[in-house]
Amino acid sequence: MSPNSDIKLTTIDGEIRSLADFAGKVLLIVNVASKCGLTPQYQGLEALHRRFCARGFSVLGFPCDQFGHQEPGDARQIKAFCEANFAVSFPMFAKIEVNGPGTHPLFAALKRAAPGLLGAQAIKWNFTKFLVGRNGETLRRYAPIASPASLAGDIEAALG
Repeated sequence: MSPNSDIKLTTIDGEIRSLADFAGKVLLIVNVASKCGLTPQYQGLEALHRRFCARGFSVLGFPCDQFGHQEPGDARQIKAFCEANFAVSFPMFAKIEVNGPGTHPLFAALKRAAPGLLGAQAIKWNFTKFLVGRNGETLRRYAPIASPASLAGDIEAALG
């Protein structure tokens, strides 16, 4: 990804933003789901967001329903779930696809920049995480089972 990427993003409230709106920040970009065994990771993601946001860090959550139909709700339902159950304050976006012909351009760029095991580009499951540096460079990809707390050291390093 380029530092001033013009990749368009639709917020969970339907507003159009650009990835460039987050230029200069360290980002943790995550495909999320409300009915997954990993859904409790929202709590850890929110903790990271609150811990580091004043230093120029943000989690960006992208709901995805491509894995076991674990994100069946519409934007209103997803937002309400996240706020009620995890007090999510980090930016959430409209439901997207992360694999296949409908892959959102953001995830296409992330997968190219940080492939998974053995060079695989496909996202394997909900809560795959990508750490993006202040300059827009994709620094690392994390498996769905990687706990948000385990990423704190890498986030600290990226923040400088």
